[in-house]
Amino acid sequence: MTQQKNNTSFIRINDIEVAYTSAGLNDAETILFIHGFPLNKSMWIQQLEFFKRDFRVIAPDIRGHGETDEGKKPYSISLFAHDLIGFMDALQLEKVILCGLSMGGYITLNVAHRYPDRFSALILTDTSCKSDTPEAREKRMQTIMDIEQNGLEKYADESLKRLFAPDSLIYKTDETEAVRKMILSTTTTSIFSSLRALATREESCSKLSGINIPTLVITGQADIITPPEIAEWMHQQIPHSRIHILEEAGHMSNMENPEGFNEQLWMFLSTR
Repeated sequence: MTQQKNNTSFIRINDIEVAYTSAGLNDAETILFIHGFPLNKSMWIQQLEFFKRDFRVIAPDIRGHGETDEGKKPYSISLFAHDLIGFMDALQLEKVILCGLSMGGYITLNVAHRYPDRFSALILTDTSCKSDTPEAREKRMQTIMDIEQNGLEKYADESLKRLFAPDSLIYKTDETEAVRKMILSTTTTSIFSSLRALATREESCSKLSGINIPTLVITGQADIITPPEIAEWMHQQIPHSRIHILEEAGHMSNMENPEGFNEQLWMFLSTR
């Protein structure tokens, strides 16, 4: 049963209540937007506003992020993917266009391999198919200790320097502040659980050649977390995929250059 509070709807999925925003045409094709870590559905505001004219658009909060319950299960990308399929089933979404950024991209790749018939198109945004290296896993565990010692505000401030292109930190202050607030609104319990989920995720690179769904790979030119060369490699592995490297953008490409992002997504969806 769906409940609504302000502009947010809530629906019970598995062991949690999921918060989501929806807009657009109920009888149109649906675009499902999956946010990154440790953010929430509000990062997609400009995409929902743009695409609601021609599509049904939905942006849920992942377990433990935004207004969605944390639940009691150990976090994993597979659990997030299980939640996503449950969410689609509850809303009777038989098939959707799936757009995921960063961790949302990991979830997108996970469900695309397991449930290919549920998706009519994929948009892999500022993401990777690789698993964490031992060094990266160690860094995530160190991040947990740093937050415990120094607090969430320092982590948020340091994260912005990696999430945004240098120019965006100067000229996109509304966007950077919005992301900072998203990070600070996420509980440390969820952040720690998500970091462990990211550290233990499986690679999906070996499965890219089996993707037969129309796919757009899009990445910010100044993304230092998942650089353009990763996007280029993924594009080469996915049959008949398309790629666009977005100028004036880092890891938060949809927020840093929303006009360019929306244009590329529109072109892809119009000609797939």
